[in-house]
Amino acid sequence: MFATYSSLIGECRTAHPDYRSRLKQLVQWCGPEFDGVIVFDECHRAKNLCPNTGSKPTKTGKVVLDMQKALPNARVVYASATGASEPRNMAYMTRLGLWGLGQSFPEFQDFINAVERRGVGAMEVVAMDMKQRGMYLARQLSFRGVSFRAQEVPLTSEFVHVYDESVKVWFEVRRQFQNALEYIPDERRGAMKMIWGQFWACHQRFFKYLCIAAKVDACVMIAKDAIRQGKCVVIGLQSTGEARTLEQLEDCGGELTDFVPTAKAVLQGLIEKHFPTGWEEDDVISNFSRKRHVPIDYHEEVLVNLGFPVKKRRPKPSESAEEPVGEEVDGSSGSDDHFVLGDDEEAWINTLMAEAESSSDEDWLDENENEKEFNPFLFDFENNDPYEYRRRYPHLVGKSSEEIKAFQEQRRQEREKRRRKLRRDLAEKKKKTDLSAGCLKRKTALESDAMSKSARDFIKSSQFIDANVIEGIGEITPADLVDVKRTLLKAVEKLGRLLPTNTLDNLIDSLGGPTYVAELTGRRGRVVTKSNGEIGYELRSANADVALEKMNLEEKDMFMRGEKKIAIISEAASSGISLQSDRRAENKLRRVHITLELPWSADKAIQQFGRTHRSNQVSAPEYLFLISELAGEKRFASIVAKRLESLGALTHGDRRATETRDLSQFNLDTRYGRTALDVLCRSVTGSMNPLLIRPPSNYQPGNFFQDMRHYMEGVGLLFSAGNGEYHIEREAVNMSKFLNRILGLPVHAQNALFQYFTDVLKELVDQAKFDGTYDLGIMDIGTADDVVRRLETRVFVGHATKGQYQVELHKMAVERGISWEAAMDLYKDHNHEDDGFYLTRRGATGKRAVALVYSIGKIGVDKGQERMFAITRPSTGRSPKMETMEDINKRFMKASPSEAEHAWKDQYGQAAIMCQHFYFHGRCRVSAFQGYCEVGRRTRTYFILSGAVLSVWPIVEDVLCSERNRELGKPDRMQVIRVRTEENQKIVGLLVLASHVRNLFGRLQEHCSKSYLDVQC
Repeated sequence: MFATYSSLIGECRTAHPDYRSRLKQLVQWCGPEFDGVIVFDECHRAKNLCPNTGSKPTKTGKVVLDMQKALPNARVVYASATGASEPRNMAYMTRLGLWGLGQSFPEFQDFINAVERRGVGAMEVVAMDMKQRGMYLARQLSFRGVSFRAQEVPLTSEFVHVYDESVKVWFEVRRQFQNALEYIPDERRGAMKMIWGQFWACHQRFFKYLCIAAKVDACVMIAKDAIRQGKCVVIGLQSTGEARTLEQLEDCGGELTDFVPTAKAVLQGLIEKHFPTGWEEDDVISNFSRKRHVPIDYHEEVLVNLGFPVKKRRPKPSESAEEPVGEEVDGSSGSDDHFVLGDDEEAWINTLMAEAESSSDEDWLDENENEKEFNPFLFDFENNDPYEYRRRYPHLVGKSSEEIKAFQEQRRQEREKRRRKLRRDLAEKKKKTDLSAGCLKRKTALESDAMSKSARDFIKSSQFIDANVIEGIGEITPADLVDVKRTLLKAVEKLGRLLPTNTLDNLIDSLGGPTYVAELTGRRGRVVTKSNGEIGYELRSANADVALEKMNLEEKDMFMRGEKKIAIISEAASSGISLQSDRRAENKLRRVHITLELPWSADKAIQQFGRTHRSNQVSAPEYLFLISELAGEKRFASIVAKRLESLGALTHGDRRATETRDLSQFNLDTRYGRTALDVLCRSVTGSMNPLLIRPPSNYQPGNFFQDMRHYMEGVGLLFSAGNGEYHIEREAVNMSKFLNRILGLPVHAQNALFQYFTDVLKELVDQAKFDGTYDLGIMDIGTADDVVRRLETRVFVGHATKGQYQVELHKMAVERGISWEAAMDLYKDHNHEDDGFYLTRRGATGKRAVALVYSIGKIGVDKGQERMFAITRPSTGRSPKMETMEDINKRFMKASPSEAEHAWKDQYGQAAIMCQHFYFHGRCRVSAFQGYCEVGRRTRTYFILSGAVLSVWPIVEDVLCSERNRELGKPDRMQVIRVRTEENQKIVGLLVLASHVRNLFGRLQEHCSKSYLDVQC
């Protein structure tokens, strides 16, 4: 029996109650005692059963849970390539036995709280525990031959200009939203949170579209190069922008003459729908800036369609007092009152051409400059004269009204084609004129204002609405707010001329059109350039022989047959289809998979990557992530990288399992990233003294911190106290919020702020590595030269009433010293002039530390071009930290092998019985208080808890939390550790500090039914 998730959700109201839904039918068919197998394929579809606060569970999640409850004896298999990218997504997996009656976690929420509080380390424990119980199997394809690279796309001066102009408009829109909300009546102030939520959501979408648009040209160039090299291309997107296109199509009466700027529609929709004016029911507000299909003189229709400014007629008293803002008035589309233009069009065409050539930039660009008066002698009004009409078209005499209307419609369409062609020719001619005559002027205009102005001046230049309009003396009326709204929409219309068009339509058009590009998306139609050069909207199935619902399958087949060498896939085609170089397909060319837009979740990313990397393929794909130089785009990469890390921890027991195919370098939402963000905010506000990192020395044009205060205030991350002091907004120290908001900064400021953030982050990570507290995921004990021995293993067996489980506490010894013979072999293998043995100056007890120093051929990233050296000691082996020769010479002096031999052998031998403190100083405070010190010893002892750790989780969590952190309510870091013993036995588990072993041992003995010593050690 096969059923889709969609069919399980659907219901038939007319059927019997017991058979109303597919789920009830299946349960009735199986019976209550059914003990067969239920396989939930692509089970990640049910992941949102327990969503975050503020969201509701999905129907798919509910129906999957209901089926498991209705058939308690069924054996359940969860199958997915991306079962859970975070613990919360496991809610539907109730049969795993990780929570419930008799388990360590009574409820799913208890499981979530424990795992999320402990972070990725706990997720690794969950995966290892399930594998140890035999309930979980994780397999993946080999990535041999697959190449991955992230390519940064440089920003053009034109894009920077458009971006900064957009920032100006958004600054002013936010200022006016803030001002308008202050005058909203108290009874409606509850809507403020919703309005601001919509504002920042649109803010994010707007700049996301700009980020994607910045990479389109580079994507097209890479795709064409790949085709020339004999490969085929798959381009990954998530959003199609269809909703915005349909809105524009509706506003234009069903006709489009150009590609739709998606970003403009986002901002325009925000202002139209959510700008508060105080008049909820008024048509002026609800229908603001919508096209009205009113009868107009045909000459006005012609001029408007050609983009020329015209005098608008005054509305009648019965009509709304508001004029459409920034829209063309369409009097033909959607109206029955069509005017028929005569054939003699030469006069007005010549006039328009001459007028276009002589018009200034302002006349051409500004639709609100209605200076031109209409000259009636240039036009032919014969169509309004019935006698003249019959004389010119005698074949229509005696025809029915339907035939006459059909003839008029045919002629109207022919004229529309001529008008659109004329308009494009005029625009192209003017564009060429601008390029030749106004090159210098254009270059000056494209230079970003932000690069030459301080933040205060830049923000001031963005305030195009006079403050007196809304902040003047006297009571503010809804009419005042309507004026502000109108002005904002005019500004959006003006900005819209600069904004890029729909990414998907632009890509398809630039790559040759639908004839050469297979589109596998969820949208129904698209804007295309037709064979006659016209631009218009058409259904995807317009020139196909299949139904619209089957277009994706048809497009996929054409790609796999090699008829189309380029495929563009969106979220709708990101699972369930195969686009790899299949041996059974005609198209066996190597795939180049370009990710232009990253999805929000890791499982969607993995699913989309998996379209081109599958079994039975001739060649492995090339993956290319396009990331613009815009710092704010790291926001989208960070989200995916974080989820990929969690996905690797949950599916493979190691967060690094997805490192070879993810964006780990962009994962900023870590404990170090959050600390770096806190440091940045406090540094900018001046509350951190001394500074951890100095500001960028090359920042222009003003003071870095002063500018960042103004800019961060402009995007709601800081607020001014009014006395020159700035404070951090509530929840501003949130990585997602920070990376989202900095999208609204000018390009140069955005990059400078992000660079400072990454500098702080790097410094914190370097400090953590130096202190030995950096969390790298599963830690491998010992290097390749270390000898690991299992000294002792204590096994604890659980009570039968609580489920059979077994945990082991291992005592491991790691031999990490280097003998003199092994040191000499290393010495002979390295011949750099600075390689060799080094001795420290004589200490208080006459002992001198010895080390073998050799170059490793790496250049320090933060040390200029200095060569880095590894340091190997007789007691502890090679140090993980690399140093420069300048640092080494501060503590060591170079010595010959004969001079170093005695010190090496002595230190190697004594390190087996004493710590470093006792060897060099004759005493050790740690040994005096705690009885044992491991610092500098040749053999180090580790304690590892492995096995069914989740079964004793409450005990482990309680014991491993230090008293200090328990008082602060913060958990200790949970470290997963992996070792391979000299008997080639692999052990993976939790690292237990020596100070916690005694307490843990006692608690486990109390909780478990029995324990015994493994004699096989």
